[in-house]
Amino acid sequence: MYDRILLPTDGSDASNRAVEEAIGLAEATGAELHVLFVVEDIPYAPEMMDDEVEARIRNIGEDALEEIRARADEAGVKVVTDLEEGAPHTAILGYADEADIDAIVMGTHGRSGLDRYLLGSVTERIVRTADVPVLTVRMSSEE
Repeated sequence: MYDRILLPTDGSDASNRAVEEAIGLAEATGAELHVLFVVEDIPYAPEMMDDEVEARIRNIGEDALEEIRARADEAGVKVVTDLEEGAPHTAILGYADEADIDAIVMGTHGRSGLDRYLLGSVTERIVRTADVPVLTVRMSSEE
């Protein structure tokens, strides 16, 4: 059913909830798990993205990727990790096309109303535009 599953992560609690789902799905289907962290360009405030800030974000990404790799290894799931730069939704969709991904598993904060409008939603953009199935994993209300 699935040969390659993509798990985009930003290291947040919402994306961490999706890790269990993605690893479980990969384990159940024998799929290879691709994990992607995107260092986001900030076009509306480029002065905020100096070398130190970018290095911190990269470190967060590398730590998140390594943690997920360890969890996947523990479950016996083959894993590929990648760190890219750019607009998250564009990088995720581009990676999905290039790696011939069969499904995407993503966390969502479950925001609605004004919060969603103001903050936008990478997950929502992926759901609306991806050419493959997208499984969204919502944070529980306790989180």
